[in-house]
Amino acid sequence: MIELRTPAEIEEMRAAGRFVAETLATLRDETKVGTNLLAIDRRAHDMIRKAGAESCYIDYHPSFGASPFGKVICTSVNDAVLHGLPHEYTLRDGDLVTLDFAVSVDGWVADSAVSFIVGTPREEDLRLIDTSERALDAAISAATVDNRIGDISAAIAAVAHGEGYSINTDFGGHGVGRTMHGDPHVANDGRPNRGFPLRAGLVLALEPWFLATTDELITDPDGWTLRSADGSRGSHSEHTIAITQDGPIILTDRSFLGVK
Repeated sequence: MIELRTPAEIEEMRAAGRFVAETLATLRDETKVGTNLLAIDRRAHDMIRKAGAESCYIDYHPSFGASPFGKVICTSVNDAVLHGLPHEYTLRDGDLVTLDFAVSVDGWVADSAVSFIVGTPREEDLRLIDTSERALDAAISAATVDNRIGDISAAIAAVAHGEGYSINTDFGGHGVGRTMHGDPHVANDGRPNRGFPLRAGLVLALEPWFLATTDELITDPDGWTLRSADGSRGSHSEHTIAITQDGPIILTDRSFLGVK
């Protein structure tokens, strides 16, 4: 069921969005060469506890998950792009890291992800990250009243295809509200002027993600971490946005913190 939020409810959702933005900005700043993925999870857990927030991940057990996730943040590295389960791994120079974080604050959920390089970047990785970020910007720009879901999907695809990347549509954006995942599904490829009409009050997590040389995924033995089938690297950019009569509001915007 697709739910629309009132202006007052969207205002209430700002607290969750701000906390997610602040947490990701902090974790990105603290994540360096030599950082352990389990330390990132512990830090996120501590920030959740101090804020009185609630993790959307730790007990999350959808049909595709082998077991409850058990951690509070997704840490995907290099060829892992989605649902990276934190484990005993120390980041190395040049690693491409994605942090994906969702919490509930006062009963409202916000969800966001950011990809970045620790240490010395490779040009091809920077291009991949830039593409996912520009695709997210295009998706947000298309999230206006009287457009349709397909317009968002097509905007994402235009950026990716323009850079020569292929697109997997198994996982994409989604509705956000009292729970982390709701209707509608927002694929990262689609046709304009198709799908559900966008209305004021619709809150979505938009999340372009691309792999460098494939659109096929494989699942790690942990039952969660999704990697490219050919070992190529991935990038994932995500914001929670609210559609209003005056245009989209980025609830997880990090720009006020001086970071992208």
